[in-house]
Formats: sequence, structure tokens, C-alpha cells
Amino acid sequence: MFPAADLPATIPVFPLPGALLLPRAKLPLHIFEPRYLAMLEDVLKTRHRLIGMIQPRPVPKGAEKKLHSIGCAGRITAFSETEDGRYMITLTGVSRFRMIEQVEGFAPYIRARIGWDGFARDLGAAEHDAGFDRETFLPLLSRYFADRQLSTDWDSLKDADDEMLINALSMLCPFSVEDKQALLEAPTLTERRETMTTLIEFALRGGSNEEMMQ
Repeated sequence: MFPAADLPATIPVFPLPGALLLPRAKLPLHIFEPRYLAMLEDVLKTRHRLIGMIQPRPVPKGAEKKLHSIGCAGRITAFSETEDGRYMITLTGVSRFRMIEQVEGFAPYIRARIGWDGFARDLGAAEHDAGFDRETFLPLLSRYFADRQLSTDWDSLKDADDEMLINALSMLCPFSVEDKQALLEAPTLTERRETMTTLIEFALRGGSNEEMMQ
């Protein structure tokens, strides 16, 4: 558990479309761009070793790039270097945050001043979803995986606890960037599961993201 008092006011943020991180979940990343190699080297020198994962907002081609205001910070808990200087790292989700403003400076990557208010739940124990009906959900998920030609270890899914199962599926399923943002912003595990179920049902009916937003 990460103490709230140790959360910094400024962290580097990594805008990576579709790469969702949630509290207490693990996200493997392959770091190879020079600016993010510099980010990694700087972060490894800090006590907290936190990187903020955040989703870019969809904008018209040529328009100024924008970021969503809510992301999730993860602590580097594993890393290894390849022979050609790239890194494989693992981030373990600590807490969601709200981005207040980007910090000007000479770093080649984005640094932001952030707020942690409103996400105290993320620093507590794993959540439980009392209304989670696996006997209904898992067949629905099986249909979705078959429709998307995905495979998984079904025995592990059946045995996983609520939070691990719901968060892992939220991160791994091929939802759109905006859908993943909705999963990230869900206030509770139950609401995240309900959102994911709606997304899966909608996908199986052949709906598009544009229709979902109307």
C-alpha cells in the first residue's frame, strides 16, 4: 500500500492511447523512444518511481493534441534492459489523479502538476463487487472473446478475485480509447463492471462507438 503522504504533486505523464492502468493492477510497457527513455532514467532516480498513464483525447487531424484530465499513476516495480538499450518495465497501479496543468521545463517528456483528491479509495484494500454474477457474466465474456477471436485462461478467470478479474479485463479487452477512459473514471468496481458489461453487450450487437456516444 502506498501512503498518501508520499504522493508527489508533480509527476511525468505518459500519453499512450489504449494503455489503461488501474489501481493495484500491473501494466507491462516497452520503452524505446528517446524522450521516454529519458523519462525512465529520471523517474528511477526518484523515491516514489511514479509515472502517470493518461489517455490522449481524440481530436481532428492537425488539431492541437489534448489529454484527458484523469489518469492513473503507477510505480515501477520491475524493469530490465535489452542489449540495444530498450527497457521492459512493469507499472503497478497506485492511484488515479486529476491533471491540473502541464509543467514547463526542459524535459523532453510531459511533466504535470496533479491532484489526488477524490481517489482515496485507490489507496485502500482491494475492492469487492457484491453484485457480481459470474454465472451470467462469464458466458457473455466467452461470446465476446469468440466474436473478437481472443483467447484466455478460463480457469484463471474463474478463480480470480473480483477486482483482479474486472480490472484485468478492462485493461486487456480491445475497447476504444474513450471506452477505456470511461472504465478508468468509474467511481467503484461495481460501476466499472457494469460499464464493461454494457460495452461487451453493445459490441456483440454490432454497435459502433459513435452510436454508443449518441
